[in-house]
Amino acid sequence: MKLLEKKVAIITGGSRGIGKGIAEIFVENGCSVAITYNSSKAEAEKLVNKLENKECNIKAYQSNAADFNEAQNLINDVLNDFGNIDILVNNAGITKDNLLMRMGEEDFDQVLEVNLKSVFNLTKAIQRPFLKQRKGSLIHMSSIVGVKGNAGQANYAASKAGIIGFSKSIALELGSRNIRSNVVAPGFIETEMTEKLPEDVVQGWREGIPLKRGGKPYDVANACVFLASDLSNYITGQVLHVDGGMLT
Repeated sequence: MKLLEKKVAIITGGSRGIGKGIAEIFVENGCSVAITYNSSKAEAEKLVNKLENKECNIKAYQSNAADFNEAQNLINDVLNDFGNIDILVNNAGITKDNLLMRMGEEDFDQVLEVNLKSVFNLTKAIQRPFLKQRKGSLIHMSSIVGVKGNAGQANYAASKAGIIGFSKSIALELGSRNIRSNVVAPGFIETEMTEKLPEDVVQGWREGIPLKRGGKPYDVANACVFLASDLSNYITGQVLHVDGGMLT
């Protein structure tokens, strides 16, 4: 049984890393997928070609999630191309790490705009179609850093903590319309970005995790499948930690 059969999902920032993993697992579970990218066109097109099959519709859209009007246009375009939308995964995000004493205003504002305001933009844009069909699953990508903080990431932590507060509020607002809003908070996930780090540094992080390994994008993706599927019909306003026990 495919858990997302005949469903349609939008995954922002879906061409690389965790977003790519979510797209792959969603398609495996029978879901048609619209992925967005901002600058990584080649990666997005490569992923679409890889995932194309007879059962699912796969399409990539260039869209800046941090732009309010572009978010609205994206929802309209996906509705025109796919007919309906069942799931929104707000995954787009960036980092601009630095200690507070060295962090510029621009670096703070840009991280908040891309990571947090994008969640407002897309959720606001998809609210009307979800209300009309009286159902929908919102999945917002936070981070362990948004729960416990991290030195050198005050901007990132603020944006990811904001996502949790936003999601819980939307769960309260839209629950009566059968629209669910949940958060996934990954821990140390090994992606293309972590491959550039020294192996001894990565191994040191692994040793500090109860499960003694870093997570993989599919670990996060499987959590998203659960929250997107009918298996989680009575779950909203929650934060699902996918961190190997780091917060235990």
